[in-house]
Amino acid sequence: MAKSRSIGIAMDYSATSKSALNWAINNLIEEGDHIIIIHVASSKSDPANKQLFQDTGSPLIPLEEIREINVSKRYGLTPDAEVLDMLDTVTRNKRVKVVAKVFWGDPREKLCDAVEQLKLDTLVVGSRGLGAIKR
Repeated sequence: MAKSRSIGIAMDYSATSKSALNWAINNLIEEGDHIIIIHVASSKSDPANKQLFQDTGSPLIPLEEIREINVSKRYGLTPDAEVLDMLDTVTRNKRVKVVAKVFWGDPREKLCDAVEQLKLDTLVVGSRGLGAIKR
């Protein structure tokens, strides 16, 4: 069996990030991979643990805990039912491990930090709704 990979997926729960997740599930993710959902919240948001984890991001949050209201509030997450369903399906069908990590600040900088900090093999991001010409 091949070594499991760490695949980061940037998620802001927009249509384009959901499409990126769907693409990754159908084209990239293989059995045994580790998926890290990376959410970058505005530095202006004020969840309870922001000051504690502002520099390093939150600890890794298991998929099972993302649904819990107190965990979501603690990190300023608003989980989306469609995304959670996709993640549940891929964990069952491809036996992958899914966790989430929250960063606060500029998404461009924090996504680069996430790649380095989490030692990601791949980072999947949406297109911000831009077509091929505008990209």
